[in-house]
Amino acid sequence: MGYTHLLFDHDGVLVNTEPLYLRAIQEQLATLDIALAEADYILNMAVGADPWILARQAGCDEPAIDRLRGARDRRYQELLGSTPIRIERAEAVVAELAAHFSMAIVTTSRDEDFDLIHGLAGEPRTSDTPDVVRHMDFVLKRSSYTNSKPDPEPYLLALARFGIDPSQALVIEDSERGLRSAVAAGIDCAAIYHPFTATQNFERARYRFPDLTALQHFLLNQ
Repeated sequence: MGYTHLLFDHDGVLVNTEPLYLRAIQEQLATLDIALAEADYILNMAVGADPWILARQAGCDEPAIDRLRGARDRRYQELLGSTPIRIERAEAVVAELAAHFSMAIVTTSRDEDFDLIHGLAGEPRTSDTPDVVRHMDFVLKRSSYTNSKPDPEPYLLALARFGIDPSQALVIEDSERGLRSAVAAGIDCAAIYHPFTATQNFERARYRFPDLTALQHFLLNQ
């Protein structure tokens, strides 16, 4: 208790993008007649497993997998530009909490995708996207670190950037992969409900909330 710093995950917490990312992967695997079930993806996502192992098992070499990844990335960006991704009250909650806490985003999102979502790549931010970045002290994107979640490196890096102890921070996550990263870094984690990841294991979360509004109420009354 007595947190002074908040470390927000991005996809699934501040924007509803995770189902779109899965769709982009599924479409590319379908070109190989491989059906990736959502339940299997979510199960493997919890430990950071590589979905392209299915393509390797089908005989694809690494250059072919690289082409599939590239096609996935292009398709994902198309979906980001054409599909609503707003999470209710995300912008309002972040704006209110910014008056009381130091905050950062710690995301596995590729730089290109994050920048597109938030209008940082020369394109205007869409009206559907919550304007949350301006309230953050900094953002750690995928290029900021070597080992992605569930490795603790992203959150350890955030602690180092702030110059704080783990006890001063609270991580806000929606996935087991992110929770594992926070726990490994020694930081308390608040798990926010999202239907996409609801079947994952959140037993190690310090807190669980149905939405960002409930998190806000808790933090402003701690």
